[in-house]
Amino acid sequence: MSTATTPLPAAKDVKDLFEGLLGKTCEFHEGGTLDASGKNLVATYVDDTLVMRALVAVDLPLAVYTGAAIGLMPPGAAQDFASEGDLPKTYRENAAEVLNIMASLFNTPGSPHLRLYSHHAPGEALAADVAANLAKRGGRVDYAVEVKGYGKGALAVVLV
Repeated sequence: MSTATTPLPAAKDVKDLFEGLLGKTCEFHEGGTLDASGKNLVATYVDDTLVMRALVAVDLPLAVYTGAAIGLMPPGAAQDFASEGDLPKTYRENAAEVLNIMASLFNTPGSPHLRLYSHHAPGEALAADVAANLAKRGGRVDYAVEVKGYGKGALAVVLV
């Protein structure tokens, strides 16, 4: 097993990835707080030995807005879904693809290679280790994110 550590991605890198994929200006402010017990889209990332090393979670509104923006779907419909607490399958799949590409942010020189292992839809039961890591306060960064024209949500990047 590798003893190398995985660094938290730089805020600018996360912002640049979102803006590049969504084709929209995104505002990122460190210090937003993702509700670990809320309805979140949660992605887990593993190393080459299948050890979980990181997770990324977006709350339901940000999952909806991300999925809509990358799919070129209308903001009004996305805002309606977010206010109703609904994440349609197409939006979820689109947002999960953004989370898949986020694995690239962990793959820096000298750190273990990480890849997306799984993603869990909002409201889906999380494995105990995933839930515990999502709830921890250290080794993480939380952002308040606004996808221009769509809306605001929360994102958390957690190292395990």
